[in-house]
Amino acid sequence: MLKHKDHFHGSDLEQIEQSYGIRKEDIISFSANVNPLGISPGMRKTLSAHLDAITAYPDREYASLRRCIADYVHSDIENIIVGNGSTELISLFIQIEHPKKALILGPTYSEYEREIFLGGGTAHYYPLKEKDDFRLDLSDFMERLNESIDLLVICNPNNPTSSAITRTQMRQILDVCKQHDIFVMADETYVEFAENMDEITSIPLTHYYNNIIILRGTAKFFAAPGLRLGYAVTGNRDLIKSINTRKNPWTINSLAVIAGELMFTDEDYIRKTKALISAERTRIYNMLQKSPDFKPYPASANFLLAKILKKNVTSQDLFDRTIRKGLMIRDCSTFPFLDQKYIRFCFMMPKDNDRLLSCLLDEK
Repeated sequence: MLKHKDHFHGSDLEQIEQSYGIRKEDIISFSANVNPLGISPGMRKTLSAHLDAITAYPDREYASLRRCIADYVHSDIENIIVGNGSTELISLFIQIEHPKKALILGPTYSEYEREIFLGGGTAHYYPLKEKDDFRLDLSDFMERLNESIDLLVICNPNNPTSSAITRTQMRQILDVCKQHDIFVMADETYVEFAENMDEITSIPLTHYYNNIIILRGTAKFFAAPGLRLGYAVTGNRDLIKSINTRKNPWTINSLAVIAGELMFTDEDYIRKTKALISAERTRIYNMLQKSPDFKPYPASANFLLAKILKKNVTSQDLFDRTIRKGLMIRDCSTFPFLDQKYIRFCFMMPKDNDRLLSCLLDEK
């Protein structure tokens, strides 16, 4: 198992408060990758009006919630599994599949490797290369797939590189994986932020392939990490039965059910989110591209990875500089295959983004 250095996660504001003497309320987190619009006004109003829902158990089958999700992702209700955040579903899936050897597209989120390790398996990485702007070299990658691999893990769009593979590419990968009896776990946590989401999401492939499960959540796009509502989509009914058999009942609380039934139909909020992120992603990428101090990489998600080109400046230096102004970015030296020359930050409201850019570019 790769050793991951200690770092500040986007949720570690209490630790930041203690280490830097800055009140957590005064910190703008560009590290958490959460929608800057916050929860939708409609959901806020609905939840406050339905507090009494916690006096009763939710539907054990979560039929209404699963139907809303199925409509949202254009799938069948029978293909939807809900859980206490996508992390619960990742854990359950690993416990059931019990892979001995997994291949992970990296650098990426460390929880995949951790769950595989806890399940008694080993994880190996196929590195996305900087010379390719962290885009997947599909032909080379597929040559690395063989019978020794049980599980392939792909975050799409990927965190922290913000690169993505298309559904056409995923179909080619699934065909090769089918030949070698490899199951694919695709994490689409950030796909809703993508400009070309319809070309990226693999959910339509679940109608034709039974060797893929797709994970999503509501923490990032719907700005509800505390709600702990995640879901998975797969056409493998045997897998669904196994997960539902193993899963504890009522892992989703009544208020999360109510919120979920509303958020997936809030078209105005969804439209505003996509427009904001699209505009800021283009604007910020173009600004950094003009700077001699940074190399930004093409981004599909709501965050951007950048390489520091300025000599004698490290990711820790920039973390310290920005946090002292109440702006928290991600020092990417903690990710496999990245070093102290990489930072990641998400897109917030325009005025906050301007503050961060001014700080990063060291404008007086």
